[in-house]
Amino acid sequence: MTTPTDANPQLLTVIAHMRAKPGKRQELQDALAALVGPTRAEEGFVNYDLHQGIEDPDLFYLYENWDSAELLDTHLAAPHLVEFAGRLDDLVAEPGLTITRLRRIA
Repeated sequence: MTTPTDANPQLLTVIAHMRAKPGKRQELQDALAALVGPTRAEEGFVNYDLHQGIEDPDLFYLYENWDSAELLDTHLAAPHLVEFAGRLDDLVAEPGLTITRLRRIA
């Protein structure tokens, strides 16, 4: 089995995670799912995968790979991401959205 970073270990990997506020799980899931299509059309996109916790379905994760940090920054400034960011306070529990940027080392 191969992963996107097998062919290009220099890709920028991003893991974003957040917890839905009480009663906001479906609304957050719908908002996150709506990001997938537009993001997959962006330059520099390699993969953009939405996951939900099994033991804790209020947890959501985005696993992403990008060609470069610059193209990721362009993605973060895209209208669909800016609109979503404006809804974070209503949908996401503290401590909010956590974004971790990673490089593959093995």
